[in-house]
Amino acid sequence: MLNAVVSAVTDRIIERSRDSRAAYLALIEREAAAQVRRPGLGCANLAHAYAGTEEDRDAMKANAGMNIGIVTAYNDLLSAHAVYYRYPELMKIWAREAGATAQVAGGVPAMCDGVTQGYPGMELSLFSRDTIALSTAIALSHGTFEGAALLGICDKIVPGLLMGALRFGHLPMVLIPGGPMPTGLPNKAKAAVREKFAEGLVGREELLEAEIGAYHSKGTCTFYGTANTNQMMMEVMGLHMPGAAFVNPGTKLRQELTRAAVHRLAKIGARGDSYRPLGHCVDEKAIVNAAVGLLATGGSTNHLLHVPAIARARGSSSTGRISTASPVRSR
Repeated sequence: MLNAVVSAVTDRIIERSRDSRAAYLALIEREAAAQVRRPGLGCANLAHAYAGTEEDRDAMKANAGMNIGIVTAYNDLLSAHAVYYRYPELMKIWAREAGATAQVAGGVPAMCDGVTQGYPGMELSLFSRDTIALSTAIALSHGTFEGAALLGICDKIVPGLLMGALRFGHLPMVLIPGGPMPTGLPNKAKAAVREKFAEGLVGREELLEAEIGAYHSKGTCTFYGTANTNQMMMEVMGLHMPGAAFVNPGTKLRQELTRAAVHRLAKIGARGDSYRPLGHCVDEKAIVNAAVGLLATGGSTNHLLHVPAIARARGSSSTGRISTASPVRSR
């Protein structure tokens, strides 16, 4: 049975957000009915969209299946996002297997608190979330996609991706994680080197080797910080393939989970038998599930900022009002 407190909280959110949620759902219904999509776009518009692809152009011209927009946070500065380097080309192959096509719709910035902490760059960290939301919306604004795959893991990236994507909540979407790096030098051993450095017993070279030994490969941090909490929450909300959150990068299972995500996305489009638009998936129950998962697992307290912002983007509002012109904004 559902916990009585969880049930009461969910009902309260539903009631407080009744008008704003209705406005948001009306927005995405209008978006779904609009002709700003294939094949309603003008021929010149479509030619621009298809010019960068050759192998999938005939399928796109025939409107034979879903065209998936890939929004990626790839860079090779962040270990967690470095794994995404080959994802788009593989996802295009897996989309073809499912009778669909895929294009990289755009990229979003992704910065790392672990690099900038203690330095002025850290001041941009939270601001980056709204830049990511805007970048996601720009990527999906072209009207040429029937679904989207969101590639991102770390701190502000996942909330930003989701906030921007919810502006296009009439489309089905999945978030695709990359998984955590394997355990490296244990914390106790790393701490011992730090102590020796503080005492002047070892130099900077030894300290750097210890730090690299602890944080040593592609994948999210080995501790349960915001990045790994993001992965947990997206799975709890039903926006990942089940079991996808914590499988290490570079494994066969990791690849198969990503392949399954692409196949699943192709099945939940408007022309499929299980249409699941993002805006309906991220309902009050999903938001409460995210909060319960956060509390139950001792996840990152950064999500005290992010969960309300995500909720606002899908039509939750303490005032009962929402701007249907720009629901991606957060305050």
